[in-house]
Formats: sequence, structure tokens, C-alpha cells
Amino acid sequence: MSSIEVRAEEAASGAAARSQTPENVQGAGVPGAEKSGPEKGRRRNRSDETLNGAARFRRWWVPYVWIAAPLAAVLLFYVYPFVNTLLLSFTDARPLGGGGAFVGLDNYRTLLEDDAFAGALLNSVVYAVVVVPFLTFLPLLLALLVKERIPGIGVFRSLYYTPAVASVVVVSLAWVFLLKDDGMINTVLRWTGMVDEPVPFLTGRWWLLISAMLITLWKGLPYYMILYLSALANVDKSLYEAAEMDGAGAIRRFFTVTLPGVRIMVYLVAVLVMIGSMKVFSEVYLLSNGTGGVGGASETLTMYIQKVGIADSTYGSLGLGSAASVVLFVLTLGFLVASRRLNKKAEER
Repeated sequence: MSSIEVRAEEAASGAAARSQTPENVQGAGVPGAEKSGPEKGRRRNRSDETLNGAARFRRWWVPYVWIAAPLAAVLLFYVYPFVNTLLLSFTDARPLGGGGAFVGLDNYRTLLEDDAFAGALLNSVVYAVVVVPFLTFLPLLLALLVKERIPGIGVFRSLYYTPAVASVVVVSLAWVFLLKDDGMINTVLRWTGMVDEPVPFLTGRWWLLISAMLITLWKGLPYYMILYLSALANVDKSLYEAAEMDGAGAIRRFFTVTLPGVRIMVYLVAVLVMIGSMKVFSEVYLLSNGTGGVGGASETLTMYIQKVGIADSTYGSLGLGSAASVVLFVLTLGFLVASRRLNKKAEER
């Protein structure tokens, strides 16, 4: 027998010996072969084959432990307050008087007959209708101006973002000094002869709301500009080049390339602005020194809720305030559903 044949026979014998290991014997179904070590008595499943490392030995209940704390926080701070507010809206509860008795729909009937509630509802709707379009598209235009990489643009972005990080209380108080009857704005207007009497920025019903809207726009523009900058960075530059080669101007490129490319972000910004506008409180409250204008004519729904619900801890109606909160929730939800449908129709086109 030659040396080559001897080596071939030795290799075949070694392969046969390796095939008789306990693991392979058990895999072939030979009785009596058992696994040893940690694998003994442990049932394998198909998911083990797709896992690696410590994940293969993790207990089934470990993921539930990780989500227990966030789930408890959501139930405690979101679900429970919502359900409790809904239940309180059907009672005559007081802020410090316990649960109160069940009164059915009396609180909602009171809201329908209350002129102050109707005025607050109108103010909130007007506030949202005016602010949402401006605060949805102005940041996009501003982002287009500052997205170019030119020397010093980073400093400009940082300076322009300052209003977004400033406290709304500080910003509102600063605007009070500018807008009051003897403030800088009225002084300049009278000095130039544009007006004879001070403009009632802080006392007139609509002037007060317009002033609050300007503060909302001034604070919100840089924040939403940053969101749009992140969205514009993901728009394929080759689309701009192709549109430019086709002879498209700046306006046409905006409507055919930029706007479709950031459509999702536009919808997100519109939703965020809508929610924030419907629950506006600080701007109007601080500009009017907590009164909501002369006779409360400029107060919003959130100010009305605070006034009737918790401002007077002894005689305030927590049930009435809760009912107004439910109306605010339904109204906001209605606007969101309508915007969702409009966005869906735009996508289908």
C-alpha cells in the first residue's frame, strides 16, 4: 500500500470518529445521548438560532421589567389625569372640596350659556388660525436662507436661536416694556406722526392677541427653523441640479423639489404649532398682567379654565373647568384629524 493510500485511510477514520461525538449522536436521534452543562434540560427554540451573546440566555420577563417604569409613568401622568378630568366634568367638584356629586351634563350646559366661554373659545380659534400658517412656513423660508455654507453662518444661526432658549416669562416681560403706552414702540410711532394716541397693544382685545401672536412667532421661528434645516439636509441635491438643468427657477424648484422633500416635516411642524396655539397661556397672561385684557375680553380657553377651575380654591368649580378642558381637547383633536385628512389627500395627488 502506498503512502498516499495510507493517509487517505487515516483521514477517513478520523472523520468517522468525529461524527460519533455526543452532540452529533444526539442530533441524529441516538437514544441515551444527552447534553451536558448549561444546555442540559434547556428547551431550544427557533428564536435561539437568531440571537447571539447574552440574549440567548435572557429570561422571557426581562423586557417587561424594562418597560414597567415608562409604562407606569404614562399611566400615572397621562392616562389617569385624562380619565379623572373626564369624570370630574360630570360633577360639581370644588378644588378643595373632594370628588363632588354627579350632575350629568350641567357643566356643559353652563359652558354653552356662558358668554365668557364663547369669547375665550373664539380667541383661541383665531389665535390658532393666524399663528399656524405663519409659524409653519416662515421657518421654512428662513431655513432656506441660512442653510447655505458660507463664512459666519454658524454664528448667525446661534444668535438667531437665542429667543428659543429664553424663558417665555422673561420674553413676555421684555415685550411689555416695549408695547406699553409709554413704551418704545408707541413713543416712536407718535414721534414719527404715525399715530396721535398710544396704540392699545396691552389693553385692546385684538391688539393684545396680536401682540401675543408676535411673541409666539418670535420665539417659535428659530426652533422650527432648526427642524427644517435637518429636513432640508436630507433632500437629494441631484434633484435641484436636474430641475436647474430643465430651466426651473428658484420659485419652481421650491414647489417641485423643496416642498415635496420636506412634506413630512411641514406636517409635523403644523401639528406641533396647532397644539401649542390651542393651549396658549403664558403670552396672553403675562401681557395682560393676568387679567386677560379689559374685562377678560382677550382671555383664551386655558385662561378661562384656570379662572373658573382653580383660581379660587374655595368657590371655584373644578367640574366646570374640567368640562372646558374636555372641550379644548375635542377641539384640538378635531383640528388634528382635519389636518391629517388634508395631508392624506395631498399625498394621494
